[in-house]
Amino acid sequence: MTNYIDADAFKNMILCANAALQSNIQQINELNVFPVPDGDTGTNMGLTLSNAVTELNKRDFSSLDATADCVASALLRGARGNSGVILSLLFRGISKRLKGMDSAGAVEFAGAMCDGVDAAYKAVMKPAEGTILTVSRLASAAAKKAADVGADVDSMLECAVVAAEEALADTVNQNPVLKKAGVIDAGGKGYLVILTAMLQSFRGQFELSDTPAVPVQEESVFSGLTEEEITFAFDTVFIVRKQEGTSIAPYRAWLDTIGDSIVIGEDDEAFKVHVHTNIPGEALTEAQKYGTLELAKIENMRTQASDLAAGRKAQTTDDLDAVEKDLEDSSQPEEPEKEFGVVSVCAGEGMADVFRQLGCDRIVTGGQTMNPSTEDILREVNRTNASTVFILPNNKNIIMAAEQCIPLSSKKVIVIPSKTVPQGITAMLNFMPDSTAEEITAAMTDSLASVHTAMVTYAARDSEFDGHTIHAGEYLSLLDGALVGSYTGLSNLFKELSWAIDDLKPEFITMYYGEDVNEQDASSISSILTGNFPDAEITVINGGQPVYFYMISIE
Repeated sequence: MTNYIDADAFKNMILCANAALQSNIQQINELNVFPVPDGDTGTNMGLTLSNAVTELNKRDFSSLDATADCVASALLRGARGNSGVILSLLFRGISKRLKGMDSAGAVEFAGAMCDGVDAAYKAVMKPAEGTILTVSRLASAAAKKAADVGADVDSMLECAVVAAEEALADTVNQNPVLKKAGVIDAGGKGYLVILTAMLQSFRGQFELSDTPAVPVQEESVFSGLTEEEITFAFDTVFIVRKQEGTSIAPYRAWLDTIGDSIVIGEDDEAFKVHVHTNIPGEALTEAQKYGTLELAKIENMRTQASDLAAGRKAQTTDDLDAVEKDLEDSSQPEEPEKEFGVVSVCAGEGMADVFRQLGCDRIVTGGQTMNPSTEDILREVNRTNASTVFILPNNKNIIMAAEQCIPLSSKKVIVIPSKTVPQGITAMLNFMPDSTAEEITAAMTDSLASVHTAMVTYAARDSEFDGHTIHAGEYLSLLDGALVGSYTGLSNLFKELSWAIDDLKPEFITMYYGEDVNEQDASSISSILTGNFPDAEITVINGGQPVYFYMISIE
């Protein structure tokens, strides 16, 4: 075994770490399901790390420096949620320490791990112990201590893993929320999974074939062909969820009559087709006799070959975002760039319409359980026709991802730390584009304290919290993030919630009902609020949001 980490070793360590993480996503998510069904730490970390794997698989690397830089850059742009952002920062610090190195021994790599922890702690405004920060810090400290007394890379990483295991077990005692729920920290668990897989990879003990394959973007093989050699123009790839008990043998035979280069992968639930054909629409239509079409990608190999022959970049489905932007730009008259614009994150078409009506330029779809990545937010920032762009994250778990856009955009980016959609709407009401950037920032930020947010959702599992016994499927009410109670019916819930709201002396109450609520039920709930708060101005809006049956703004 070598006593250093080089480009190939580090790349394989990341590939193995990602494979291990994908296998543990559900287990990690379940650690932070309490008390509402927002367990997405595993999903966020998995999506973040898989972005690095996609970039690593595109090329080979001759130095550790280049490999680490590729990983850090991909993680930064793909970071989702606080856990994903912190993970990206841990590797950003590692990359900076490894700058200019072809390989690293135990001392160098342990130092890089410590630099990563420093970068993460500096980026978090109020670092909380009993989290991924604690686990990574103690693991890195153990790695450095071992390296300083002469440990080799293997032993150094083993010490880090042991320390991470001990730190993770103790998170339940360090974090009051975890202690109440009786679980260890989800982000810390994800970090341990990654670190353990990296050690196993270095030892040659991790087999990628033993874990679920990571989806890799397929590309058409057309670069060596001329237009005349391409018999079938359209490279067509799609996935179909199979009907139970259905044989696709007849479909295989039919495909052979309309194209070539046919490859079909199949398991018990779905099949994936790759075919070159001149009638991709018919291939998709025929496939739906055997199940439900889920995903499809169609590329014209003749135009791609023509582009390459002319020295142009071949256009693929990967370029759809850019194509969409070009179409938008060409269909609309060119407008002079304005000084200020706003990008808002929210879920639900009704919510998006509210932000647009208030003057928001761009909407990023996302929120609880579906945090957008830094790149998702950055894309909309760069599309905003303004020199200064304000971002409204509208979720505490999206603020850090939004802040990563600041150094990545050529525009001036200002993040208003809105933690809920009602806060974001209030901030938009205080957006005065005729003022200065400083005045706008102050007005929007100061307005956040004037609004309180109540949420109504459901319990994902049986739990004990703050003296409450919660049963799976019960309705939950929260006020400014604190649990009010759990109930079997909405009438009792709103009676108790109204007592809590009454302490706030509300003048304006706006209730947004979600995608699982009809207008009649929303009207009934509105009547309860009207009866309890006759002096308040009450508005009901179809927000269409997922997860939360009702989202209530109180001012």
